[in-house]
Amino acid sequence: MENESTLKRFTDIRRELGYTQTEFAKLLGVKNTTADIERGRTKLSGKVVAELLRQFKINPLWLFGESDQKHLDTSRTSVIPKVVTVDNSDNDNMVMVNAKAAAGYPQNISDTSWYRQLPAFDMPIPEFRNATYRGFQVEGDSMLPNLRPNDWVLAKAIEHIDHVSPNKMYVVVLQDSVMVKKIERKPNSNNITLVSLNETYPPYEIKPFQIQEIWEVSSKLTFNVDATTETGLLKQLQESMEELKRQIAK
Repeated sequence: MENESTLKRFTDIRRELGYTQTEFAKLLGVKNTTADIERGRTKLSGKVVAELLRQFKINPLWLFGESDQKHLDTSRTSVIPKVVTVDNSDNDNMVMVNAKAAAGYPQNISDTSWYRQLPAFDMPIPEFRNATYRGFQVEGDSMLPNLRPNDWVLAKAIEHIDHVSPNKMYVVVLQDSVMVKKIERKPNSNNITLVSLNETYPPYEIKPFQIQEIWEVSSKLTFNVDATTETGLLKQLQESMEELKRQIAK
């Protein structure tokens, strides 16, 4: 169970914000009331901690007594991967997130066991070492002509939103969706604009704290129809890697 100081901090936040236990429960997605959490009867779930951060910028480390900084400045939101996957030798490997898995990715983003059900691939090319890469399948036609539906992109994790360039494409993981977009940042605005290459899709603005992860697209793979199975996918990925190796070696 949480220690008393964490429960006191949780209760203090609610009182400072002026919510009743019922109102606060509704905001945080808790059934009925926060009374049981405040008494220590119900565990303070990761989802509640995430909501406190998302809605009220409460620093989870402060909540658990590991930091004096109560609020996080979310204009400096970290977009580092929540889980880094490794192979048996503790080297990063590349997890392939297909369109179906992408639907559940935002909700399972911190769940290490969830990643284990996805095909993973060891990166045999030196250029792919010392960085975290992930493969994502493209859904929809918003990035035509560059990316077709069901193409795959290999994308590199980036640490911070300030590292984003307007000339590149990114896999952007929001609270509830995964999409490939270009990212524009307007001067003097904290907002971020997500831009599709297909002009029938208008750009739209989001706030930095809505973003969970950003991956910079480094290459795309167009597989043929046989890649629908996991083994077919990995086989074609290996062939694509060999081709990439040859290109790099030139």
